[in-house]
Amino acid sequence: MTIERGVRLLAGSFVLISLALGAPGSPLFHDANWLWFTAFVGANLLQSSLTGFCPPVTILRKLGVRAGAL
Repeated sequence: MTIERGVRLLAGSFVLISLALGAPGSPLFHDANWLWFTAFVGANLLQSSLTGFCPPVTILRKLGVRAGAL
């Protein structure tokens, strides 16, 4: 796995899990406040696209995940 794929995997997983926990129609519904986590992930993706800084990239590098070939 590359860092780029890892970031997409983390972001997608966080969004789906928080939607499952926060959407009232979900069988896993816990509390609507989980939708704030979905907004947080989206805001981080937006700021990452504008600034180039992405905290999960730093974490994945420290875990030894390789960078993708460009």
